[in-house]
Amino acid sequence: MTERKNSNKKSSSGKESFTDTGKTRLNKFLANNSEFARRKIDEMVLQGRVTVNHKLILEPGIQIDGVKDDVRLDGERIREKTKKTYILLHKPIGFITTTDDEKNRRTVLDIIKTQEKLFPIGRLDIDTSGVLLLTNDGEFANKLMHPRFKVEKTYIVNLSRPLDEKIRLKLAGGIKLDGKKTAPAKIVFVNKDAYDVVAITLTEGRNRQVRRMFENYGFFVRKLHRSSYGHLTVDGLKAGEYRKLTTQEINKFTNK
Repeated sequence: MTERKNSNKKSSSGKESFTDTGKTRLNKFLANNSEFARRKIDEMVLQGRVTVNHKLILEPGIQIDGVKDDVRLDGERIREKTKKTYILLHKPIGFITTTDDEKNRRTVLDIIKTQEKLFPIGRLDIDTSGVLLLTNDGEFANKLMHPRFKVEKTYIVNLSRPLDEKIRLKLAGGIKLDGKKTAPAKIVFVNKDAYDVVAITLTEGRNRQVRRMFENYGFFVRKLHRSSYGHLTVDGLKAGEYRKLTTQEINKFTNK
């Protein structure tokens, strides 16, 4: 592709700005065509890591042409993708949730057989199993992870000892982690005669949040399994198996 001429001009502030011929916001284009969510993209632009037609850009919301403009992130050309892929994986224990690992541990991408460059939506610990979504659609990932959309995620938790009602209510109401209170959660006992196994439903996803919430009261999490992500479950999938999401399943998220 040749560089588009006369596509930029100086704004009154002296910064580079681009005409509205592309009809795509820079941050949206990058989120849709990279492994990063919109908020992370905004940070990268402000850090001076993005160029358009070889011009440094510091405004995430400028309009660009995703086909004609030369958009680069850390010097790498970002091209518009035509095929969006959405995968539901029953993550097994022993795999890390990342695209690569410097310690050469097994990643969830070692399980997926595809030529598409996918990335996980959120993370599950190496010792946590259950629902994990992977995609190449950054905008879709951003919507599912953003707290504003309050996508519910349910985990089955096997505890080292029975959970008493007083602590259950405290955890459900929210506790402070890293100086910030957690959002209200739903916590119910899976079996009415077993108080060491609970289901907890969250609408946020802080680092190791479930384990840390229970560890705050001296509980050790023996086993952790994410049983659902929004309306999706791993029913019918054995650990390590995966499938593509249906159009209907995708639309239930995007039409909210």
